[in-house]
Amino acid sequence: MRTYDVSPLFRSSVGFDRLFDLLHQAERVEASTAWPPYNIEKAAEDRYRITMAVAGFTPDEIDLVQHDTTLLVSGRSTGPEGERQYLHRGIASRSFRQTFNLAEHVTVLGASLENGLLTVDLRREVPEALKPRRIAIGGAQGTVGQDNAPARIAEAEPGETQEPGARSAEGARTSDSARGRGQPEAA
Repeated sequence: MRTYDVSPLFRSSVGFDRLFDLLHQAERVEASTAWPPYNIEKAAEDRYRITMAVAGFTPDEIDLVQHDTTLLVSGRSTGPEGERQYLHRGIASRSFRQTFNLAEHVTVLGASLENGLLTVDLRREVPEALKPRRIAIGGAQGTVGQDNAPARIAEAEPGETQEPGARSAEGARTSDSARGRGQPEAA
């Protein structure tokens, strides 16, 4: 987390109090959403895992609710506080509320609590209608006269030779230069 010192700006500004209040509020909100700490992992191509450190909470004290593309994880400690006398308290047991914005078509598969770590498994299931599909390119044979199709030149029968300037079956005369390119010459 980056911390910005904006106190020098307070001295030389008038009328920007609301802006600075918003900046300080944003810092406080960022600090409060950092607890409990969590990891988001990509377990496979379409599977994800959220792991939260929730030491001291039991499964009955944690709620997971998915609504559309939002996953809400909240915890409320109901442990007996009056029975223990702490000399140092480093493990927080305060209530928390963490919201995760999920992508479309992501569903929660399940959750488990083991060794103080809450693990939430997620899977992205894109419907077949929305998946990309490969489209085969069908090739149609070109016809004579198209720019991209070679012109057909009449083949001579075996034993017959075709003289330059002779008429082909299509009625076109081929010249030496046109024959090299495969283009008919008009009669």
